[in-house]
Amino acid sequence: MRDPKIKKYNKDFDYSYAFGIYPTLDLLKLKPEKVLKVLIKQEAFGSDGVEEILEICKAKNIKYEIDDHLIEKLAIKENTYTVGIFEKYQTELTKDTNHVVLVEPRNMGNMGTIIRTMVGFGIKDLAIVRPAADIFDPLIVRSAMGAFFSINFKYYDSFQEYFAEFPEQTNYMFMLKGAKKLEEVELKQPFSLVFGNESTGLPYDFSEKGISVFIPHNNEIDSLNLSVAVGIALYKSSI
Repeated sequence: MRDPKIKKYNKDFDYSYAFGIYPTLDLLKLKPEKVLKVLIKQEAFGSDGVEEILEICKAKNIKYEIDDHLIEKLAIKENTYTVGIFEKYQTELTKDTNHVVLVEPRNMGNMGTIIRTMVGFGIKDLAIVRPAADIFDPLIVRSAMGAFFSINFKYYDSFQEYFAEFPEQTNYMFMLKGAKKLEEVELKQPFSLVFGNESTGLPYDFSEKGISVFIPHNNEIDSLNLSVAVGIALYKSSI
């Protein structure tokens, strides 16, 4: 197990950080083979979560150290008591199951919230079409609140590349000018729920690549927040 050179996160690193006790716990439980080191603040000792972290580290022979100064240097929020340092990894999406597809997502908070909501509704495969946010950015890992380590994800250079890999999926394209209201649609499995980015949504020609769907709302807003729209679609998929 190598010892990473620890500094503020950069997308070019081959490792990333899980900030906080419960994201660190989920990292240790779900991806222990990827953990490089755990940092712990002195004042956190004695809490249930940190005691569990120590037990797992000792049982799995994972390095840990006490370093308040280094945590404060790295942390993106105050009151960060642990940091899990982990090696970046690749996953493959599962065939014959349901997916969420994000086309050119840019907002890291939205992506983290979407990951957490996906796991909450039992969908664990995420396709990301470039250009897109770096899924390993600690802001995404933190906002997913541990759910990050439960999903499969894969980047694609185009939606066509994704479609070529999963031609059996029924694609539901969420668009402001979709042909059908969400409540009128019966989702045919395996399906893909496809969303555009926060500012422009899906281009109009996506309506030709699947079933175009819209979520009705009143005219006092232009559109729903991306993570809210995905959450509504995921709820629909679960009932």
